[in-house]
Amino acid sequence: MRIRPATPAELPALQDVERAAGAPFRDLGMPEIADDEPPALDVLEHYRRAGRCWVAASGPQDGPVAYLLAEPVDGALHIEQVSVHPRAARRGVGRALLAHAADRAREEGLTSLTLTTFTDVPWNAPYYERLGFRPLPEEDLTPGLRAIRATEAAHGLDRWPRVCMRAPL
Repeated sequence: MRIRPATPAELPALQDVERAAGAPFRDLGMPEIADDEPPALDVLEHYRRAGRCWVAASGPQDGPVAYLLAEPVDGALHIEQVSVHPRAARRGVGRALLAHAADRAREEGLTSLTLTTFTDVPWNAPYYERLGFRPLPEEDLTPGLRAIRATEAAHGLDRWPRVCMRAPL
């Protein structure tokens, strides 16, 4: 699997990856997550232009099967989104994207990766724990992470248990 920056032409395909990756949430009784619209093209373009939108593809001519969006938040690289198409799941694609993000974060002198995720979804918090992420207690949340959590709560994501996690670099 090759990890590389997304191209402008691939942004609509990332929306398709997101829709496909969200579908399994329906089986967990989370249809609102399954039906949630993917990031808008202008949002994806913002991350792409900032150099923080990476895709996973089998080869140089193949379209993306997964993507990751990230941004610096309080000295860490915050993983805003990781989505893997179900046909590419369980092949280490998400792990490869996270490793790529960690390498970029180290190059920028950032100290860790952070993310927010659902605690009870098998491919969310339990998966990230296997990769070295640890839950952050509420009192350890940085101002930026608190703002992210507030935005998520306003979007209705707190209907299901969520957690902030960090992996040191």
